[in-house]
Amino acid sequence: MGGMAGGIAGGMLVSGVQHMAAGRRPRAADLLMTPANARRVAQELSRMRGAAMKVGQLLSMDAGDVLPPEIAAILDRLREDADPMPPKQLRCVLDAEWGRDWLRGFERFDVRPIAAASIGQVHRARTREGQDLAIKVQYPGIRAAIDSDVDNVSALMRYLGALPRGLDLRPLMEDAKRQLHEEADYLREADALEAFGGFLSGSTDFLVPRRHEALCTPNVLAMDYMDSRPIAGLTEAPQELRDRVAGLLIDLVLRELFEFGAMQTDPNFANYRYDARTGQVVLLDFGAARWFSPELRGAFHRLMTGGLARDRARAEAAALELCLFDAGTPAHHRDVIFAMMDTGMEALRHDAPFDFGTSDLAIRLRDMGLEIGTEREFWHVPATDTLLVQRKVAGTYLLAARLRARVNLTRIVARYR
Repeated sequence: MGGMAGGIAGGMLVSGVQHMAAGRRPRAADLLMTPANARRVAQELSRMRGAAMKVGQLLSMDAGDVLPPEIAAILDRLREDADPMPPKQLRCVLDAEWGRDWLRGFERFDVRPIAAASIGQVHRARTREGQDLAIKVQYPGIRAAIDSDVDNVSALMRYLGALPRGLDLRPLMEDAKRQLHEEADYLREADALEAFGGFLSGSTDFLVPRRHEALCTPNVLAMDYMDSRPIAGLTEAPQELRDRVAGLLIDLVLRELFEFGAMQTDPNFANYRYDARTGQVVLLDFGAARWFSPELRGAFHRLMTGGLARDRARAEAAALELCLFDAGTPAHHRDVIFAMMDTGMEALRHDAPFDFGTSDLAIRLRDMGLEIGTEREFWHVPATDTLLVQRKVAGTYLLAARLRARVNLTRIVARYR
């Protein structure tokens, strides 16, 4: 982490000298977010895995609308591209989890992973009984490194001047540590996998793999192998299919929040796949599943209905419950927040397809948010659960934009009013 920070700082210095030599006054933001620095961050975070790589994945999700295209393309590799374990290390991990003779239980076990992400990598295997499995194996040492990784990422952000001096991130960082420890518990994820399989049992639209309990441990998760393709790869599919898939995922967010009371809060595009044979959306990776209290769900419902009705008093009371701002937030900042909310709900009030591919909504909201962001002394960190819901909503929006989908949002939302 220190080497990466030093490399970024060195890159900023060189770039700054080049700007000055050309007669231009450099801005810190331009010097920080250069392609060279983005490449350095992506390479280092993919090697470090764990909490550090999770931060990079969050950056990569919205990079297309916030950062220049060349930087977004570099960070994009972090969605599902970590450095995998060498075969010898993999064997040591599985020897410790299953015993040294574990290979006898398989007809085939592919040593080369089919996916390598921030906390673990996935292997395809077939049991002696002919069951095709996807087996997720956790990188050794991930749990032990979570706390220091989060602390180091926080320190790096401060070192690079990305945070205002008075902003207290400690509560958020502690919540981040707790969540990452939960994600690293594969038995907990197996329980979440079973719970969401129950929520969506019998669905013709969604498919959740079943866990294979005999092979599950805190560091290994065994589940059905799903023969499917990445959702993000449907960009050239017929418009009707892209519209249907995006509509299903948008509806799922509302079902999770208002019906299930549980949400898979990591909207990484790699967690969604498509089974062309059945027409079902395959849902993966429930390590970030979160169960929400009735109070929080009720507050989000009041925020949604108040915003749709332009009932400022109702929406403001709900926003305070959700810690979107506090009693000390200046009035003009609250006005900007509610203007952003009203702008964001434009598409929900018109009974017509919303074109995610051509809309400039995300850019307009970003520009409005910058009005608050520039006054860094007033920065406020909402409650973690609120941030996780916002993260899921934003990630789903960005996926629909990637698919260039056209969806009638009014009809979807009407089912939950």
